[in-house]
Amino acid sequence: MSDVRARKNLLLILVILLILLITSSPSLLADEISLKNGDRLTGTIIKSDAKTLVIKTETAGDVIVQWPAVDAISSTQPLHVGVAGGQVLVGAVSTTDGQIHIATQAAGAVTVPKASVQFIRSDAEQAAYDAATERLQHPHLTDFWSGTLDTGLSLTNGNSSILSFTLSGRATRETDRDKISAYATSIYGRNGNTSPAQTIANQTQGGIRVDVNLGPRAFAFGSADFNTNKLQNLDLQNVIAGGVGYHVVKTANTSFDVFGGAAFNQEFFAAYTLPNPIPPPATLSFAAVTQRNAELLAGEQFDTKLGGRTTLGESFTIFPNISGPSGYHFNFNSTASTTLRKWLGWQVTFTDLFLSNPPFGIKRNDLLLSTGLRLAFGKAAQ
Repeated sequence: MSDVRARKNLLLILVILLILLITSSPSLLADEISLKNGDRLTGTIIKSDAKTLVIKTETAGDVIVQWPAVDAISSTQPLHVGVAGGQVLVGAVSTTDGQIHIATQAAGAVTVPKASVQFIRSDAEQAAYDAATERLQHPHLTDFWSGTLDTGLSLTNGNSSILSFTLSGRATRETDRDKISAYATSIYGRNGNTSPAQTIANQTQGGIRVDVNLGPRAFAFGSADFNTNKLQNLDLQNVIAGGVGYHVVKTANTSFDVFGGAAFNQEFFAAYTLPNPIPPPATLSFAAVTQRNAELLAGEQFDTKLGGRTTLGESFTIFPNISGPSGYHFNFNSTASTTLRKWLGWQVTFTDLFLSNPPFGIKRNDLLLSTGLRLAFGKAAQ
């Protein structure tokens, strides 16, 4: 009986010592990477994209190392390893002589060259990736929005008294299947040197466009645009349009699209008076005018990123009239923006809105040049 009791006590002591050894040596349960310069890091491997590897250490937090600098990996946790060809292997990972060994449950030990590894993810990272992929394939309308808000202000007081203010916003939601773009711009200017003060600019624009991909390059689109301009006596212009387009260039930093289609344009001009150069009477009066026209449309849009901080964008759309009086109108927009912070930038915008046959006495061109701060959110702030 004494021998049995002694064996039990010895076994209990050994179990306690083993527990103490494990808990006092967390590195025994940790992943480890060895670098080609001889350094070693222990912790929990988070992910790798075949360019860098992230390992969470106990003392330094997340540490990012260059993937080519990694000489060996040893993991105690199962990792998801994606290799060339699309196969994903799951299991504890080790390396020897530039070969990655994955101890899978289904196929046993599998060996692949380190150069063929496309990614490595922990269970938590893989779950987050799967959730993001599912969300991208079946997004809600509120998902994936990003955009910008531009402001510009000019104020003088003294020998001149002029106030000019612009506010412009744009929001975009883009998925693999479609793209929704919405925008709004408001411009206001006042000259205080006259009595009474004279409004020198008062215009508001807005619209929405939906693009649906028909293939890797082709797309269909529909849009609705609205415009009001008090100095043109334009109470409302709305243009409903649709057509097809093609991505001539579509890379990570540059895109160039061409598109064409048809549109229906409605313009409501208010009644107005003008000074008569040959009085009497002192003024000439003009009745309100409503114009409804079917139109064709053709246009292009170009966007590019220069370096890591500057973006350039430009678009041009022309609308030839195919019903009623002959004429056309076009919209030209260009913007240059430089990032100051991830969410803050400085922008310069130029816009030309042209109408070939406005009512008598009203100029055909409305030009806008503005500059000011740009606030960004979502993908636009990345």
